[in-house]
Amino acid sequence: MCYLIAKKFDKTGCIAVRSKHGKVLADFTTKLQRELAPQAIQLVTISRPSAYGEYEPYVIVENMEQFEVKARVL
Repeated sequence: MCYLIAKKFDKTGCIAVRSKHGKVLADFTTKLQRELAPQAIQLVTISRPSAYGEYEPYVIVENMEQFEVKARVL
């Protein structure tokens, strides 16, 4: 398991969703990163939120659809 996070470079906090490593996640992040790059939003996978305090506070959403919607309005 991992968490995919979306963070705006100049803002505090991030959006996160629990996921699994693999092709589905890679394809999703590649597509979304292309769309979000002009907005200076980074996508990163992490092992556990408690190990990455620099991204706090976390807003953890239930699924990838919610993640995509919220990441677009960061």
